[in-house]
Amino acid sequence: MKYLLAACTLYISSISYGQSDSSFNLSDFLADNSALDRRVEQIYNSLNDTSKVAQLIMPAAGRYGSSTDSINQYVNDGIIGGILLLNGTKDQFKNWIKTYKSINENLGHLPFLYSADAEPSLVNRKMTGSTRVLRASEIKTIEQLEKTAQVISDDLNEVGINYNFAPVVDVSSNKTVGYRGFGAEPKNIIPFSNKFISVTQRNNIIATAKHFPGHGLVSGDTHKSLQIIDGQLKELQTYPPLIEQGVLSIMVAHIAVKNNAKLNTNGAPATVSKTIVKDLLRDSLNFNGLIVTDAMNMGGIAKVPQAAVKAIEAGCDIVLMPLNARTAHRNILTRYLSDKDYKKSVDSATKRIIRMKICLGLLN
Repeated sequence: MKYLLAACTLYISSISYGQSDSSFNLSDFLADNSALDRRVEQIYNSLNDTSKVAQLIMPAAGRYGSSTDSINQYVNDGIIGGILLLNGTKDQFKNWIKTYKSINENLGHLPFLYSADAEPSLVNRKMTGSTRVLRASEIKTIEQLEKTAQVISDDLNEVGINYNFAPVVDVSSNKTVGYRGFGAEPKNIIPFSNKFISVTQRNNIIATAKHFPGHGLVSGDTHKSLQIIDGQLKELQTYPPLIEQGVLSIMVAHIAVKNNAKLNTNGAPATVSKTIVKDLLRDSLNFNGLIVTDAMNMGGIAKVPQAAVKAIEAGCDIVLMPLNARTAHRNILTRYLSDKDYKKSVDSATKRIIRMKICLGLLN
């Protein structure tokens, strides 16, 4: 109890010191801002190692996610930094967020990132009771796209979701993801995706381009098994214009690359490949936002040993839907405490997540 009170006091004092977080917004995240940098350091330094690692873990609640009892225990134990609201009703999502906000406030934990797969093609099925919108493949004009993105954003803000795993920016060939993006007309992918991103982020919600480095030209389904890009990454050209326009999150797919001299993943999913995540996305494409894995319980990665640890080592910031959040946290923390280079990777990810939470206004 003494430790808990001390931790709460330290956290409360840290968030009330210095510049008000209300003076920051999402447009500050990618900008040079010394005041924001100092704020991130203040909050980071107020956390213990368990809480630092917790920021990287995002299990799912709802149908096909973790049980309610498991999520409740993760929240109480302070070993997660966000929750994906996977499948449920609009009212269920509201109630969950209200409950978990209260628990975090009482325990002195950092507020959560609350995410959803609120793509135009999925949102009405994933969040029943949400306002009806056109599917992505049905959107024909930029005006329809803007209206759709605004309607989705209004629903997410009403519920309390601040992180949208959308838009899908893959080409339309793959039947698993094709209908979920704007690739029916290839010329629309970049302008429609950029408009969806800009509308989402001006509504104080993180937008996510997915599935890097490209899911549209593989034949199979990463939910079931590892898919492979053979040779050139033909969809890579989509990402630089989105990064240039300020997309704040990119999701990495469970797709291997072979017969590519520079970008071969040696049979591993891109999600755990330093070549794809750090060398290509972070360093070569100069992406400075949040990098999130695709769901880690999918067939394309579920059998990879220590997958959560490897994803962070590769350069990902958020491990989405690990097979077991407690195990993922424990394994990452163990490596964090024993490996200085790995610690640097975790600390960088933690600080990016804290920075995003500040810019969302979650720490006011």
